[in-house]
Amino acid sequence: MIMPTISFDDFMKVDIRVGVIVSAEPFPEARKPAIKLRLDFGPEIGEKKSSAQITRYYTPEALVGKRVLAVVNFPPRQIGKFMSEVLTLGVPDEAGEVVLISPDIDTPVGGRMF
Repeated sequence: MIMPTISFDDFMKVDIRVGVIVSAEPFPEARKPAIKLRLDFGPEIGEKKSSAQITRYYTPEALVGKRVLAVVNFPPRQIGKFMSEVLTLGVPDEAGEVVLISPDIDTPVGGRMF
């Protein structure tokens, strides 16, 4: 389903940045299998937490050091006892499992998508 057309100005309100995962751990309390992430977005934004349902293709150990894209200007969201501060972005595979969106070349942490 294609979403309704928005203006470029509306798109620019969504602040999507490159972050590097500095720590990752299982989130067994989540309703659906998930991993708790701590991402570094550089000095302007700092470190933020995120919960991501990415257990099909990723282990916590393999995620550390990976660069990913995340929305950094949504309000925090309570997920159980965990406060998720950013939305880590992914796309579904054929089975609906999440595949993270990541730059294919090392880019500066905190870089804004445009």
